[in-house]
Amino acid sequence: MRLYNTLSRQVDELRPEDKSVRMYVCGVTVYDESHIGHARTVIVFDVLRRFLISKGYRVMFVQNFTDVDDKIIYRAKAEGKKAEEIATKYTESYYRDFGSLNVLLADRHPKATEHIKEMIELIQDLIQKGHAYLTLNGVYFRVKSFPSYGRLSRKPVEELEAGARIEIDPAKEDPLDFALWKFSSEDPKWESPWGAGRPGWHIECSAMALKYLGNTFEIHGGGHDLVFPHHENEIAQSESYTGKEFAKIWVHSGMVTIDSQKMSKSLGNIVTIQQALKSWGMNTLRLYSLSVHYTKPLDYTDELLKESAQRWRQIETCAYELRSAPEAGGEAEDVARLSDEAEKAFEAAMEDDMNTSLALTELMKFVTRLNQYAGSDRLTRKMGATTLPALQRMMGVLGLQLSEAEPSERKEIEELAAERDRLRTEKQFKEADELRRKLLESHSVELMDHKGRSVCVRREKISTG
Repeated sequence: MRLYNTLSRQVDELRPEDKSVRMYVCGVTVYDESHIGHARTVIVFDVLRRFLISKGYRVMFVQNFTDVDDKIIYRAKAEGKKAEEIATKYTESYYRDFGSLNVLLADRHPKATEHIKEMIELIQDLIQKGHAYLTLNGVYFRVKSFPSYGRLSRKPVEELEAGARIEIDPAKEDPLDFALWKFSSEDPKWESPWGAGRPGWHIECSAMALKYLGNTFEIHGGGHDLVFPHHENEIAQSESYTGKEFAKIWVHSGMVTIDSQKMSKSLGNIVTIQQALKSWGMNTLRLYSLSVHYTKPLDYTDELLKESAQRWRQIETCAYELRSAPEAGGEAEDVARLSDEAEKAFEAAMEDDMNTSLALTELMKFVTRLNQYAGSDRLTRKMGATTLPALQRMMGVLGLQLSEAEPSERKEIEELAAERDRLRTEKQFKEADELRRKLLESHSVELMDHKGRSVCVRREKISTG
């Protein structure tokens, strides 16, 4: 597999040893509800992980929670709560939101507050090696001690010095130096060899990545907004500590905009995951997030979401048609070749820098052809048995999942559908239409009519925004 490496500025071959891939993705700071921008990033790396697993790789996936941060502390003060309460609340929200998006749990979800010891040990080592120094306000990393600083973001020092999130502290030796430990007398705070305080933002991920994935691992990822300063600083402190390459490939997903504008609280245009799910459903949001190449920005518009919803309706219909195909007839050899070609084209697109846009195009060509067979009553059980596994494998890589009725509900649906078929046979069309409406309104089941039978398609609930 080949992936675009922000560090090399080219598409590099992923070359893991023994088919083992270690991947660290920077998680959220748990001070507020997760939004659609977070969703896109997490879905991108979920799909990368799913595809690697489907190709036989053993993937060790780590995604952290930043549960100590100034934003959490400010939120806690504003609400008259403890920082731990805020962090716990939004960590739980994260699991709820991304579970609803069918995102696989990481192998490890480490929290920053559970790794203070590892951070302190890392900082102590950096001080001993001359890479960090003490001031009245805390401990800072000495950027000039790491000559290759800036190679990830490829920005001149002047631009880096003006960059975001650089602490303003006259005690620093250099404007670029960044905090490893901040002294504080307020909770949350921890004891350290230099005094009570809390860790800087960047040291958290280095400590957790090194602990769980080793000195050098295959993939480090996150949103494009983390290239500088977060990932730049991670490289500097980690490689100064180990003397080895930190991550082989740096993968960054593009930002989500709202009507071409950056999401921000000041503009009031943030769309939370819960809001998006209520309007569009899980599968539409996953298809939307994968509709353009992962490195590109993605605009959150009704037009793109409706296009993704339409794609999901076609996939949904196809899957249920294949599951319910009748016994007679068949062109099994033709669809066997179609399945093989579709899977090969899908995999080729994914292997070439995870081109989900092209992979989706190949999937939809396959789905459209199968729906044509179904629509003309040429789909048979043998054809379904041949093509359904291929469709399910591609859906599995993309994390798409049918909305299934509970067993008790399924029995009622089948009875209502059978009754409607009887009414149609007896030409009681008005009564049959009433049952059709009842199934859709009460059970989200749409009936696809065929000669002498109908197929129940359980629809994921989608509004129009």
